[in-house]
Amino acid sequence: MMVGIVLSADGCSENKSPEEYRLERIRTDVTSLTLEVGDKAQVKASAVPAVAVSPAFEWTSDPAAVASVNAQGWVEALTSGEATVTVRASGVAATVPVRVNRREPAPKTGGDTIVRTTLRGADCPFADHADYGVYIPTRTEALRGVLILQHGCGMEQFGITRPYDLQYQALAKKWKLAVVETALYGGCYVWRDPGAGTVTALLKVLTDTGEKTEHPELNAVPWLLFGHSGGGYWTLAMLKEYPERIMAAVCYSPAFDPSWNYPAAAAKVPLLTRHAGANDGNADGVLCWVTSVHAFQKLRGMDAPVSIAHNPAQNHNFSYIRYMAIPFYEAVMKQRMPEGNGTAMRDLDRSQTWLGDTITLQLHKESGYTGDKSGLCVLPDEATAQLWKEYVSTGTVTDRTPPPAPFNVTARRVGNNITVNWEAEADVESGILCFEIFKDGAPVGRLPSSGAYQRFDTNGDNTVPPEVPEMKFEIVGTDNAGHTIAVRTVNHFNLASEKTETQFN
Repeated sequence: MMVGIVLSADGCSENKSPEEYRLERIRTDVTSLTLEVGDKAQVKASAVPAVAVSPAFEWTSDPAAVASVNAQGWVEALTSGEATVTVRASGVAATVPVRVNRREPAPKTGGDTIVRTTLRGADCPFADHADYGVYIPTRTEALRGVLILQHGCGMEQFGITRPYDLQYQALAKKWKLAVVETALYGGCYVWRDPGAGTVTALLKVLTDTGEKTEHPELNAVPWLLFGHSGGGYWTLAMLKEYPERIMAAVCYSPAFDPSWNYPAAAAKVPLLTRHAGANDGNADGVLCWVTSVHAFQKLRGMDAPVSIAHNPAQNHNFSYIRYMAIPFYEAVMKQRMPEGNGTAMRDLDRSQTWLGDTITLQLHKESGYTGDKSGLCVLPDEATAQLWKEYVSTGTVTDRTPPPAPFNVTARRVGNNITVNWEAEADVESGILCFEIFKDGAPVGRLPSSGAYQRFDTNGDNTVPPEVPEMKFEIVGTDNAGHTIAVRTVNHFNLASEKTETQFN
């Protein structure tokens, strides 16, 4: 009986035991790293060929003062600069260049703070890594809610921007909300499911940030949710799993048409969902139009306060939904915000709610309506119903009120010029388009000189630019006489605030 055959001809290689293979090179799972001071990341090494005896890898970093590395390949960024991490075994080496950037301190103006967090490894099983930005509007007053903004599939490429958004900051200051944005660097078919770890990670970030900012209530106050596309699916999944924690929710072209039913507690949560009909992401497996319609039908079948908006002239990645979402949130908070510093949400007052017909766009006060209302939208109050009608009709909501005026305007001489500085809060309804500067009543400049001071990208609602210019303007070449200097704010609907003046002598 032939019990062993060794092939050595016709191109077949001789069989070897793993001990006989020599390590040829070392493969690393990354070719370079870019970190901020305080970050950690693991470099994973493997032997080539794979059947070689598993070597004992030795790790070093030079200079170690910039980035250190331990025996498992975990790199820790210590100070800004460049370093090289080297992994060695059996006379073979591989290197990974590491750039460490300075971690920007949390911006603080008055009482507000932005805290940035990155999760990796065991804290982030749903993605390669996840970034979180949290805006805290106050250091001394208790927070009363959290606005959580979840991007769609692939939109993590924009990074963290909305905690720096002056319009969202104005909303947060007005209502004592934290603003949380995520950037999940992984497949949305994993992270879209809260059970994959996204909720555990979110709660960790809220808890840790609350401790850092002395706001322990951050992980107890109710949520306002906003989700785009795959983030809309996540928002609907959160409505299924955590309805008792959600004050209101907005879905911007939610995707993937979930098959589940909702628990009875979900019927208390006001939801606004938006789709672009035939112009939306309707490919097999995406189904944004269908997702909005099915969510609306299921929840209205439970008599939930749900509304749906169709923007046929827009598309999956183009909407002015922010202009509808903010007044929707405000109307809900007026009715559902917990009393005082509590966490128990109130039910929506159905004596204040209005109905919207998606076909005729007619509006009716719900308490006086006697027909079949199962297919009608339920909106928090009459004002929101009127805005919903405008949004469905035109694709946007018009801001009809001027922004708040600038404050703390100062003017001082620098050489032959006048340097003007000021502070300003954004318009909650439409943000800041620009500032106009005047000398003795005549216009002398605009900040910025063209374009917008800050706007939002109608693709994913991202903030452009996140870092705005200093509120400062140089009036070039002036005499020594006294002058009246004034500044006013202009919002995105070209409405101007009152001028705030100062005297320059």
